[in-house]
Amino acid sequence: MKISAKSWLLGLSLLLITGVQVFSQSSKPNFIIIFTDDQGYGDVGVFGHSTIKTPNLDQMAFEGQKWTSFYVAANVCTPSRSAIMTGRLPVRTGMYSNKRRVLFPDSDGGLPAYEKTIASLLKESGYATAAIGKWHLGHLPQYLPTAHGFDSYFGIPYSNDMDRVNDVTAKVAFADPKFEYFNVPLMRDTEIIERPADQNTITKRYTQEAVKFIESHQDEPFFLYLAHSLPHVPLFASPDFLQTSARGLYGDVIEEIDWSVGQILSSLRENGLDRNTYVVFTSDNGPWLVYNEQGGSSGGLFGGKGTSYEGGVRVPTIVWGPGNVQPGVVSEMGSTLDLLPTFCNLSGVSLPSDRVYDGFDLSETWNRQSKSKRDEMFYYHGDRLFAVRKGDYKLYFFKNNPFGYPAKVEKLDTPTLFNLNTDPSERFDLAESHPEVVAQIMKVAESHQSNMVFGETQLEKIIGQE
Repeated sequence: MKISAKSWLLGLSLLLITGVQVFSQSSKPNFIIIFTDDQGYGDVGVFGHSTIKTPNLDQMAFEGQKWTSFYVAANVCTPSRSAIMTGRLPVRTGMYSNKRRVLFPDSDGGLPAYEKTIASLLKESGYATAAIGKWHLGHLPQYLPTAHGFDSYFGIPYSNDMDRVNDVTAKVAFADPKFEYFNVPLMRDTEIIERPADQNTITKRYTQEAVKFIESHQDEPFFLYLAHSLPHVPLFASPDFLQTSARGLYGDVIEEIDWSVGQILSSLRENGLDRNTYVVFTSDNGPWLVYNEQGGSSGGLFGGKGTSYEGGVRVPTIVWGPGNVQPGVVSEMGSTLDLLPTFCNLSGVSLPSDRVYDGFDLSETWNRQSKSKRDEMFYYHGDRLFAVRKGDYKLYFFKNNPFGYPAKVEKLDTPTLFNLNTDPSERFDLAESHPEVVAQIMKVAESHQSNMVFGETQLEKIIGQE
């Protein structure tokens, strides 16, 4: 039987396409984390916001997994970021304090050199690595991303509201923000290339750097950490997005971040990398409620940034990976602590055996072969174990100002208990009617604390002080 030239070419094309797909699926996967700053649980369309338009994030959730009970390991920036990078609770790594809860421009501390980050572990296995955006794990050379496994860095080393110029009051600076009010440095690797950083275009420039990295590393596995500086106040949006959202400036900022997500996903598709790349979108903590309309929304959750109530530590999370992530809504528990062990398992990297990890491998939950292995979550406020969740129930040992600022952390005379499945807003205390649950979680907390070894705090070290 004769085969026509047209049929032969079609067959060859299919063979080549199939071959490329088989090669892609058998190679090590790429990983991207998109990490926003102070974005609340309710600040995404698919998580319930009524006026902020996030079509790219919504589509990402429809194509991937929307996680509705996903937690950070701390309710403020620095400790939360240390946890996502190391897979370890901040109290283990020294990234905690009751006095200075984050790092500042005068800080002499940072993420210790002995800590292994996602980047340093993947780099040992041949991955190209890049950090773009806010770091906030130490601004001195020995603490920057390039000292922690990243081949390159482009971003600001701490929060965008720091280094405010002395003659501008906070009220003026936040009410009508201008980037010149904040002498924040923009860095490339270890060098300052712009100061003050032009924050009007910062989201767009982060995005351009991210797309450039993706396009230049198509032939090798890569890890990209894109940590947006926003929507942390002061708020800035580029001219294309300014005054375009019904939600005002805060909405402008979120909608530009949504555009950025669309650019990243489009780049993966256009370069044939989408079926071998996992993308995780999440936030570092809940919304900064004290800034009113310039802050975000925790949706139906109680509390915000600075608190260990649900609104301060449960964050909007989407996991995307066509062909690898089974689409759906996951209501089981997960945490940023789980990303390091998950990435390591998927890439064939062994976890170091010389330290304790607080994360779980979620890879089988991403492909829906099994439920999440996480059944417990420990919520620290500085060095204090504020609350513990086990299964559906969360037990509180302390209370706080639900707005987060000023903090009013006080030990409770009697622990309070909430069923987060039936009462995610934490309105109905069940401690009295469920003493057996209280006793069970108390034992979990006691066991956890009896084995906890605290690292030396890094956040209280100040330049020029002994």
